Amino acid sequence: MASRYGLGRGLEALIPGPTTEAGIMEIPVDRIGRNPHQPRARFDETELAELAASIAEHGVIQPIVVRTTADGGYELIAGERRVRAARQAGLTSIPAVIRDSPNAGGLEVALVENVQRADLNAIEEAGAYRELIDRFGLTHEEVAQRVGKSRVAISNALRLLDLASETRAAIVEGAISEGHGRALAAISVPELQRAVLQVVLQRHLSVRQTEELVRRRRAQGPSRTRIPLSSDLLDLETQLRGLLATKVGIARSRRGGRLVIEFYSDEELDRIYTIISRGTAATPPPGEEPAAQSAIAIDPRRDEALP
Repeated sequence: MASRYGLGRGLEALIPGPTTEAGIMEIPVDRIGRNPHQPRARFDETELAELAASIAEHGVIQPIVVRTTADGGYELIAGERRVRAARQAGLTSIPAVIRDSPNAGGLEVALVENVQRADLNAIEEAGAYRELIDRFGLTHEEVAQRVGKSRVAISNALRLLDLASETRAAIVEGAISEGHGRALAAISVPELQRAVLQVVLQRHLSVRQTEELVRRRRAQGPSRTRIPLSSDLLDLETQLRGLLATKVGIARSRRGGRLVIEFYSDEELDRIYTIISRGTAATPPPGEEPAAQSAIAIDPRRDEALP
C-alpha cells in the first residue's frame, strides 16, 4: 500500500500511475546503473553505514524508482542512498517501482525526492535547480512549482552559485549555513568576500552578525558622487513608499542613479514583487489620454531576488 512508505510522498504527484504493492518488484542490485543526472555529489559515509545497518536488520522499506534500459538493465531515477546502503548490507535485490520516464522526468524526480527529503546540501540543491533551468529551459517559477517552494526561495538558492569557491566549499562542508552564504552573496568582490568569510569562521559569527559585518564592509567601499534630488524625484520617492508600503530611496549620480526598495522577509519581497509585476497604471476613462507616469523597469533576463 502507498501508505506503508512514509518517505518521498511528493513523488506521487510527479510520477504518473499508482504506487501499490502490486506495482513493486524485486530487481537485482547489480543491474542498476546510476542516474547521470543525480543532483547529489556528496554522500556521508557515516550516514550510509547507519542506513546499511538498518537495511540489514529491517530490509528496504521505501522502494526505489528506476526505468528500464535498452540492455535489459535499470537506470536509477530516485533512491541512490538506498541502493548504496543495500549493497553495503550485502543485499542482492531491492524493491523497486519501474517508471519509463524521459530524461527530463528522471532529473526532475531525482531532484524532487532529494530536495523534499532534505538530502542535498544548499550548493547541490542550487546546482540541481540550475541544471533544470539550463538543460530544460525552465523558469524560476516553473522550478518552484516542481519542488514546492516559492520563486524567491529558488532565486535565493541560485545566488549561492555566484559565491566565491571558498564560500561554496564552506557551505558544503557545513562550516557555515545557507543563511551565511546569502549574507556573503551581497559582497560581489571575491577577494573581499573571502576576507569576510575568514572573519566569520574565526569568530563563529551567527547569520545576523554576518549580515551586520557585511553591511559595515560594504559601507567602507568607495562613495559615489551623489546629486541632490529634484522636487519631482522627492515626490516620486514619497509616492513609491506609499505604493509599496516599505522604505524606498532614490539616489542620483552623474551617470544615472539607483532605486533602492527595502524588504525584511521573503514574504514581503513576494508582496512587493506582486505589486510591481501586476502593474500600477490605472486605465484612463474613455476619451482621455493616459497620464504621464514614471515606471519601474525590470530586466526580464534577471529573475532573481534583490540582495
